[in-house]
Amino acid sequence: MAYRRIRELREDSDLKQRELAQILCCSQQTYSDYECGKADIPTSVLIALAKYYDTTTDYLLGLTQRRQRPESY
Repeated sequence: MAYRRIRELREDSDLKQRELAQILCCSQQTYSDYECGKADIPTSVLIALAKYYDTTTDYLLGLTQRRQRPESY
């Protein structure tokens, strides 16, 4: 689920994999592997993606359908 969600968020933001890889300080290939499910997404990267997209790790992992973070965060 996380793989599909991070791709959707990237595409919704009109970013290329290369651009997001630069933001995350990894290679484009590594980021591509995350999106394709070929590599597990490290916790630190998952947190960085949630912060970047202003969402929660629960949303990225498919544990909730609520994209926006609750106000209490």
